[in-house]
Amino acid sequence: MFKKLQLVLLAAATMMGMCATAQTLTLKGVYQNNRYDDHADHNYSEYVGWNSTLGKAIFIVENGIYRMDWDGEDLDTPYKEPAVNKADFYVNGQFTDNDKALWATNFNLMFGNSGAVMANGVITTVYSRNDQQTEENDNIRYIVRKWNAETGDLLSSVEFHDSLNLESSGMCVNPKDGKVYGLFLLTQQDLPEEIINDPDFFVDQDGVSTATDAGYCLCSIDLETMTITPITKGLYYSNFVTFAINADGRAFAMTSGGTAGVIGEDGKMYDIDGNLTGAMLCEFDLETGLMLENPIATGYCSQMYRQSACFGKANPNIMYWNGYFNSGKGYNEYGNWGPLPDRYWLTNGKYDTSLYGIDITTGEATRLANITNRFTFSCMWAVEEDEPDYRDVNADGVWDIADVNIIINIMLGKDSADNYNGRAYLTEGDSVVDIADVNICINKMLGN
Repeated sequence: MFKKLQLVLLAAATMMGMCATAQTLTLKGVYQNNRYDDHADHNYSEYVGWNSTLGKAIFIVENGIYRMDWDGEDLDTPYKEPAVNKADFYVNGQFTDNDKALWATNFNLMFGNSGAVMANGVITTVYSRNDQQTEENDNIRYIVRKWNAETGDLLSSVEFHDSLNLESSGMCVNPKDGKVYGLFLLTQQDLPEEIINDPDFFVDQDGVSTATDAGYCLCSIDLETMTITPITKGLYYSNFVTFAINADGRAFAMTSGGTAGVIGEDGKMYDIDGNLTGAMLCEFDLETGLMLENPIATGYCSQMYRQSACFGKANPNIMYWNGYFNSGKGYNEYGNWGPLPDRYWLTNGKYDTSLYGIDITTGEATRLANITNRFTFSCMWAVEEDEPDYRDVNADGVWDIADVNIIINIMLGKDSADNYNGRAYLTEGDSVVDIADVNICINKMLGN
């Protein structure tokens, strides 16, 4: 029966001139060097020369905006976009374009060690000084810089007091309301009793449940003032390393973990009972700020270094994660289990990274590809083409004839897209469904 249906649909697709094309996912991110580096790999800083007009030394650095493309089988080596070419501003020992020289050296400031986010074409990076540097600078801990996401131009740079608590495990725009949310590390918080007395939401780590505790809290943030607004007073003590929101407004975070388990034949990590273990996927309610249900093991390990994750519009059920290849632990040269030594990182794989796809309906992750040259990003986003967001109307993850029927009925004006909670494969803000939408829906249903 299914084969007959498939033949009918293929015939219909042929009559409508449908063609199947592979969809390439383009990811961009802000470079983040988390690893020990002896400059033997790809991290570098090239001194170009002293620019007397600008009154500063000009460098070409590794920092910047990077792009990588995933075509379903292969992942490109990340590369700078926009690229920085010395010949554009320095020729024969002379600076030929001072503006371009300043633009190039400014990438040295694009560093989001306390988080970064791309919103409305602007990248916001949060750099934080360490405790000693903060004391030396009158408790000015954070430097927030804004960048044009297309050109890489530095738009602004403002310093903020350490009381603002701008350290986050990640920030992301919610497509549903346009606001930016994140998991922020709060300090010196008095926790309410309803949180302290609820073991599902609070585990006291130090025996002192007020004032000295610090944990992650879901907050919204105003990127103009950099003021955060906690959604709940409850704090979470998991070591979160990412934060992302999908097209349906569902918020997810990854934890570090994955040192206890056995690697199976499929490359995933299992506990003694044969269940997936490793880094955990957690979902948060953006209205209450609380974690929903229990975290789900992804099957892959992770480290405590900053990582990134994002969703594409085409499939709200798959979260793309720029994570590590291993937990950073293993057997050292003396045969003892523990952190892998930094000095052998080029051969022991301690800082190797990968691109993963996580099915948020099950929590299980799939390693899509290793990332050449061990790139990590402080934030990452999917670059979407100007085309409709095609998803199955029933949102069940399965394409069937019912989805196509609904699309055709909407196209003919016999049904309304509003009846399907925005799941009608429409171009953003567009209420028109045409034959092209039906073609792509049939293509999707056939797995092309």
